Amino acid sequence: MAVRFGQALAQAVKSGNVDSAANLTDAPAAARPAIAAAVAGLQATGVTVKVGQVRTTGATSTVDYQYDWQLPRTRQGADRTWDYRGTFEMVQNNGIWQLHWDPTALNPNLGANQNMVLRSLPATTASVNSSSGGSILVPGTVTRITLDASKVTAPTTVLEVATQLTQALAPILPKLDPVAITEQATSLGRPYVVATVDQDDLQRLSGAVTTLPGVTESQQAAMVPTDKTFAPTLMSSIKQNVQGALVGVDGWEVVAQSDTGADLGVLTQTQPKPKPSVFVSISPIAQAAAQAAVNTRTDRQAMMVVIQPSTGDVLAVAQNPLADKMGSLATSGLYPPGSTGKIITGIAAMEAGVATPSTIVPCPGTITLGQRVIPNYDEFSLGDVPMSEAFAASCNTAFAYLGDKLAPGALAQTAASLGIGLDYTIQGLTVAGGHYPVTAERTLKVEDSFGQGQVLVSPFAMALAAATVAHGGPVVPQLLAGHPTTVKGDRTPIPQQAIDGMRQMMRDVVVEGTGELIKGSGDIYGKTGEAEVNGGSHAWFVGYRGDLAFATLIPMGGSSDYAVAVTKAFFDQYDAPAPSN
Repeated sequence: MAVRFGQALAQAVKSGNVDSAANLTDAPAAARPAIAAAVAGLQATGVTVKVGQVRTTGATSTVDYQYDWQLPRTRQGADRTWDYRGTFEMVQNNGIWQLHWDPTALNPNLGANQNMVLRSLPATTASVNSSSGGSILVPGTVTRITLDASKVTAPTTVLEVATQLTQALAPILPKLDPVAITEQATSLGRPYVVATVDQDDLQRLSGAVTTLPGVTESQQAAMVPTDKTFAPTLMSSIKQNVQGALVGVDGWEVVAQSDTGADLGVLTQTQPKPKPSVFVSISPIAQAAAQAAVNTRTDRQAMMVVIQPSTGDVLAVAQNPLADKMGSLATSGLYPPGSTGKIITGIAAMEAGVATPSTIVPCPGTITLGQRVIPNYDEFSLGDVPMSEAFAASCNTAFAYLGDKLAPGALAQTAASLGIGLDYTIQGLTVAGGHYPVTAERTLKVEDSFGQGQVLVSPFAMALAAATVAHGGPVVPQLLAGHPTTVKGDRTPIPQQAIDGMRQMMRDVVVEGTGELIKGSGDIYGKTGEAEVNGGSHAWFVGYRGDLAFATLIPMGGSSDYAVAVTKAFFDQYDAPAPSN
């Protein structure tokens, strides 16, 4: 009989019909609601009842049992099972054995008029912390604003609703297009998410948008920034990459509950397993200084990447609002490096034995190599000078002359040694390593040697190149602790003599060359660049100071002096004393 009851209970869990199990007891009317409540309260997906020793005395038997309940999985997919032991009482009535009904037939700790109820114990969501330990992304809520075109009825049109909605959202989202919203909402066949906004922005709206036909708001859990001005593009990328790693495994418990709904005790409990906080390498001090620096430019896009040479930690990725509108330009935008590419050419020349910093090279106003006439800026001429002086003055003709003497793959190999042109997989960060082609065509090779031609780099790649010079060897960029970066591509070690020579020349740029504007900001080693493109030129400044390597770019910014000025603003802010409390 006990075995049959177990089988009937298992069937009740599957079918929801508890009559068979209840009818095996000596009090079906009392057993029926109790069994149904247990199945529903536990949200059981299955149960196995194992029968053990039977002890019979006359018309009464005591039977040992073990319940194995299969409960619904946690939201993370973890199994939940509950097993326990107890005893059934069996009685013989008119020669038929029946299970004597008592709540302990379901659980030895249940009393009269009590039920078992499963409850989830949600795991907390971890935060994302900066290198200093402060939280930069925390659990919160956002509001999704949707438009369901099927709920808009004549005489009102979807375009009219979309127009009114964009007007209502204008204080926080001024560039929404009602025509585009209409097209999406009417073509999807389901509610269209017009916007996802945080709670601060939602409070800025003058009235409720849900009064418009077909418009609804719904809240959902999300990671939200503690400071919306703190690297917004980077925070968005980090959030998308780590969100699944922040939620631990939910715990659960089963409580004994009275028929009035009062909790009477915990029958079993499994504690939640929270995940630890995720740490990113971003330095609040460096990020704030870089952001303030790029924000000094309001007329052009401006961006800056800062990397720690000793560790590869990405300390700052800053873009001004004009750059932010275009995505992650600082890490994945590709631009010709202009004269900052002379870092690659200079090291390649030293590696190949073509020149040292003291080697005399020609620096005429123009030089013809192959089919290309290469000019200096305003065709300035230095005559024959040491390579270090040509580097400090950013002489195109000298470095075109040196590039012409290099093997076809020399620039690409040196660029790779500096971290340019490799394939990086950095969780939380979309990066482009740049491109230095291998070409035997003389004109292209010569153009590549002073950062024009076919070469393309990102600010991230150039910051990494500067970090490699500072460190004296390969630097592996890192953003999320515990998530190592993978790098694909060959990097040959750079001879120490070439590293030392480049360091000397980069220091000369600041002390007596094109980067003099920043020489009062400490022992900075750098290289300016002005990359010519259709319609203007990009302003670059790349280098390092101590354990801070940087690359600053102002697309279409003109003179490299502007990039130097932004970098100087970074160091001024970085070195400023902390405000006293």
